[in-house]
Amino acid sequence: MTKKPVTLWFHFFDVLLNIVIIVAVVAGIRTFLVSPFQVEGNSMTDTLENRQYIIINKLVYFLHAPERGDIVVFRPPNTDHSKYYVKRIIGLPGDEIVIRDGDVYVRSNGTGKELTLAEPYLNERNRDHTFYGAAGSGEEKRFAVPEGYYFLLGDNRLGSLDSRSFRNAQNEPTPFVPQGDIKGRVWFVALPLGKAHAMEAPAYGF
Repeated sequence: MTKKPVTLWFHFFDVLLNIVIIVAVVAGIRTFLVSPFQVEGNSMTDTLENRQYIIINKLVYFLHAPERGDIVVFRPPNTDHSKYYVKRIIGLPGDEIVIRDGDVYVRSNGTGKELTLAEPYLNERNRDHTFYGAAGSGEEKRFAVPEGYYFLLGDNRLGSLDSRSFRNAQNEPTPFVPQGDIKGRVWFVALPLGKAHAMEAPAYGF
């Protein structure tokens, strides 16, 4: 019994099938598992720097909800909803976040006690310099985080557009980010290689 000769069309469709499989696998990985992202701007200095490449873990938020201290990539709740931002989660659903005299306080969900948020990742310039409104004003501002939403700040508190400044088309404050707009947690810095490292979650103690 003789084998039928392999035709050129067979090779063509075999290569095409392999390309489709590879594209599907890559698309699935980028959609549900991990994805690269380039940092734009200095809003997360010194934790992340402008033009660094980071890897985002998308799978983690299919397994559990975002946590305080996570650095995340998300779509901001402002007029420019097409862009992605990278900031740190400060307030969880049900929390009350208080900005007062340059510091951040948290009344955690389910407790009545207001606690100072220790933030060792802030550099000397930004430590004790978290303000709402004009920098240095000391104005107190409270944010009650709704269920299903999060309050985010950049680590460069004196140079970050974040939950303190997000506004909609009617110029109304929109400080909270819905969980569905959070695309993933920053897993590690990939480039430049000399600064590559994994991101560690801070221990707030509560």
